[in-house]
Amino acid sequence: MAKIGTKKHPAVVRVQSVEQARETLDYCKEHSVEVIVGVEPNKEEDLTDIARALDAPEPALAARPTVEKIGRNDPCPCGSGLKYKKCCLDRAASTG
Repeated sequence: MAKIGTKKHPAVVRVQSVEQARETLDYCKEHSVEVIVGVEPNKEEDLTDIARALDAPEPALAARPTVEKIGRNDPCPCGSGLKYKKCCLDRAASTG
């Protein structure tokens, strides 16, 4: 899903007057937030999408493994002097 406040997923807010709508549009333009503003005088203001767009968390990065992956043609870590594929690869495959 696209981040809120972008062209693909604009923030949707509700204000009670045209003047508030102009102020909201100016504020969003200053902060590069795409927004759709609805003027509804009989309903309560809702600006939560703007706050969500400005406080959006950074995407989490995948954790990197701390152990290097052993290649098939690398020397075997057991110290036999053979390539991994000729030594411990079969044992690792049968246990895991």
